[in-house]
Amino acid sequence: MRKEKVRYSEIIPKTKQWPIVQLSRDRKKFIEEVSAESFEALKGITKGRSLREEVEMTIYREKARIRANPWRVDPRDEKPFWNKMQQRLLDSSTMEPEEARNEEEKILMEIIQRYAEEISGNFKKNSYRFARTVVTFGFARLLNATRVKGLTSLFSRQLDLDDKIHIVGETEHIRNLARQGTVVMVPTHFSNLDSILIGWVIQFLGLPAFIYGAGLNLFNIKIFAYFMNSLGAYKVDRRKKNPVYLETLKTYSSMALRRGCHSLFFPGGTRSRSGHIEKRLKLGLLSTTIEAQRILYQQAKDARKASKIFIVPVVINYNFTLEAPALINEHLKRTGQERYYQESDEFSSSYKIASFLFKFFTKGSDISVSIGKGMDILGNYVDDQGNSYDANGNPIDTVDYFISNGQITIDSQREEEYVRILSRRIVEEYHKYNRVFASHLVAFTAFKMMERKNAKLDLYNLLRIPDEDLVLDYEEFKEAFKKLRKKVMKLNKEGKVSVAGHMKKKADQVIKLGVENVGLYHAQRPLVLKNGKIVIQNMNTLYYYHNRMDGYGLENYI
Repeated sequence: MRKEKVRYSEIIPKTKQWPIVQLSRDRKKFIEEVSAESFEALKGITKGRSLREEVEMTIYREKARIRANPWRVDPRDEKPFWNKMQQRLLDSSTMEPEEARNEEEKILMEIIQRYAEEISGNFKKNSYRFARTVVTFGFARLLNATRVKGLTSLFSRQLDLDDKIHIVGETEHIRNLARQGTVVMVPTHFSNLDSILIGWVIQFLGLPAFIYGAGLNLFNIKIFAYFMNSLGAYKVDRRKKNPVYLETLKTYSSMALRRGCHSLFFPGGTRSRSGHIEKRLKLGLLSTTIEAQRILYQQAKDARKASKIFIVPVVINYNFTLEAPALINEHLKRTGQERYYQESDEFSSSYKIASFLFKFFTKGSDISVSIGKGMDILGNYVDDQGNSYDANGNPIDTVDYFISNGQITIDSQREEEYVRILSRRIVEEYHKYNRVFASHLVAFTAFKMMERKNAKLDLYNLLRIPDEDLVLDYEEFKEAFKKLRKKVMKLNKEGKVSVAGHMKKKADQVIKLGVENVGLYHAQRPLVLKNGKIVIQNMNTLYYYHNRMDGYGLENYI
């Protein structure tokens, strides 16, 4: 018999009451406020450069970006706009000092407004409902294609999407926190599928739509662009590194949080190229949670009753990642430099995305999404009412972290330390809520066995081992696997990692399941079982999937 499923009701049934809907109604005014606040901040943050030099540097970098790395999603007027800004700046050099300063400020404001308009999402509740229905219907129909043959399978209600995507962890807790304050969901990031997947998880849990920090590169793909826009995405352009853009982006995030918009961004900044769980997070957007909380305290009549911001780590587990071969090749090329070179094979079209989704859902491989326990902006756990507790279980109030001489004050150095503390706590939670699949452990076991057998080789020579040497005795592999599984189960009891239910089956069954699922989609599988042997077919992707289990000290048990 199938287990009875949990169905989550919407915590705010009326869409018009969602914070993101209210923000979209005031989109024009919000962009103006973001631009004004960014402008004031930038006038005081020049790092030794004059305002003119800051604008000059921004224009130079943007023109270089247009030449070196243009994207289809870029506005058609990119080149004319930046040429115009450059000419106006040149013309201002002949003006009187005060007049020149005014012109420089006008140019800066126009640049900020352009950035704010580009970043800003364009959420529409009707499009959201439609996109949500399409994602659920489309994914579920692909899933059912594995169970029923013929066209009728596409319209069957045999299985629901949550048969395939397992949401585990603190599900009721995140729903309670969303009623108490503003939730910031911070997932791990392995695939371009992550954004749409998390969007589905949010609606499945009955949460209001979140604003997203989605990579602008995703908007190159038309099908992704539609769903990203409809599901609440705001755009993050990783090519733009200049302070003007980064300040505008941070202000957008901070002001949205202050307006109560639940938010989601990937603190790793981009997909994990190596397959590792993120260890070092990007602190830019993460710092906006601390800034927004401090401003909420400052603006409240009673700071101790101000709305709170909660950080919820989320770990996404796949048996395989479509982009793994391209990602690991990019990582190895970057770290190995002249010792390693491999052409990238990144997917970049709607056709390839559709092909991936079909093959994923028709291969019988599951996804797990682990919802972590909520924390405050200092990384302390919170209860269902949003109250914070230190490591010893003593109640604390985060207002106290911002008070100096009896007042809530801005202290940049102090807040920089707070964001580093929060970053470390998120990474700890990632490892705790990482859910070990058989595919992860068989990859780790096989790669570590090859390392031990070739102890004198460095990584890059290990990856070049001849095919005839890429064979492991099954019984030796099984013994090593059982030792590692025993250690994983011990870590699980200690609350240091999570494990999938199938990991408790007999060793032969778990190994078979793991080998069948690891790198399932790839043309050349990392591992196969052949003639009673474990045969490694691709060391690069095996290394990628092995990295998922790095950081738990398992290598000491091989």
